[in-house]
Amino acid sequence: MAILLLENGTIHSDLVDIARELSPLGIYLTHYESSTSGFLADLLSQEILTDKEKNYILESHNSLFAFLKKEKGYVGNDLLAVHPGLPYLDTLIATCSSYHTHTAPEALYVLSGNIIFGFVQPDGQQVQIILHPQDYIHIPAGVEHWLSPTASLHCKAVRYLTIMEGCIPYYTGTQKSDFLRKQR
Repeated sequence: MAILLLENGTIHSDLVDIARELSPLGIYLTHYESSTSGFLADLLSQEILTDKEKNYILESHNSLFAFLKKEKGYVGNDLLAVHPGLPYLDTLIATCSSYHTHTAPEALYVLSGNIIFGFVQPDGQQVQIILHPQDYIHIPAGVEHWLSPTASLHCKAVRYLTIMEGCIPYYTGTQKSDFLRKQR
């Protein structure tokens, strides 16, 4: 389950508390339990996947996609597969780890590994959330955020799209708070 860290050092791990903290931004977070067959679990543990394997993973989540498509208007999905050997890993991290916005919503359903998002609250405070497997997040268009894999550099997630062109980042120039270093 997700863990939220506030700038004042407060940590929330209860979904209701996290949802309350993120609600001013219109962010929707939930945890969808899903069964993972042995074969699917093996695929999710692999670093490199063939296109056929990626399609299998996406197809195994078609019922969730159908539900979210109806609820949120998604028109497509793809698989984000991050691992240390990814050829464009440095570019991906550099592109996503600065504060930015999108003109379309951004939505992820984490399948394996973890991913971190940072957000700027309406009062200017910054928060960070670590998403775990089976956490789903929907970030409305225009919400200032960044994202990054955790130090393990392993994460697989289904990305849901409302436009097939994907989410183009528009950088805001906001600097990340150093509040994590202050907590040590």
